[in-house]
Amino acid sequence: MTLILPPRITDSAARLRDAARARGLDTVQLGTFAVPDGLRARHLHAGPAFADAVAPRLGIGLLEAPADWLARLPREFTGREVRLVPIREAYALRRPVFVKSPNDKSIPALVYADGSRLPGPDAVDPETEVLVSDVTRFTAEYRTYLLDGAVHTASRYAEDGRLSLGPASAEAVAFAGRLPFATLPSAVVVDVGVADGRWSVIEANAAWASGTYACDPQRALDVVLRAAAPPDSFAERDREFLR
Repeated sequence: MTLILPPRITDSAARLRDAARARGLDTVQLGTFAVPDGLRARHLHAGPAFADAVAPRLGIGLLEAPADWLARLPREFTGREVRLVPIREAYALRRPVFVKSPNDKSIPALVYADGSRLPGPDAVDPETEVLVSDVTRFTAEYRTYLLDGAVHTASRYAEDGRLSLGPASAEAVAFAGRLPFATLPSAVVVDVGVADGRWSVIEANAAWASGTYACDPQRALDVVLRAAAPPDSFAERDREFLR
């Protein structure tokens, strides 16, 4: 089996590359977004732009949470109001809000003073969907790699908004393990954290595009290999989560 990597890789991606090599997988780091003739691969780890360019040519399917997953979660999991709306609706907001793209980084994930500060219609299609949520201050943030509804590996990545790598708490693992599995693909990353003294979901991320922080790279690789693979390898339940 071969794992494809993009032209530029992070330290996190390098750890996944080394984990793949340690278990006998081949790895290929492409120099551009072009796929050389004759290249065969079953898996991929990269950002959305590279994945969208390369995965279809290699016959690799990509699992991700639905765009409206966070907005549909019960408030007991989010701890805040979250809505998925066309960005044209978000322009009318006149209060501070946190806005992000649901499954890529086309709209920077930031707190905007109001909707007028968002990228305008000259830069973004007005029908582009964005997640809009209340501004929330997380005192601790954790990355969890979920496989078949269970936390496969996890780590802390931030405290009080600053990078802080360390082991995941038992409470973070337990909270992530209570998420409604039927609403997610079998392999996915979900970030959770503590805000105002309660546990809340921060966001879901595609495993094939996520950094590992201090997670076990071998166990993270298990999730990546499931999340980016030939379409015929996916169980029937996962087909609705293909990008």
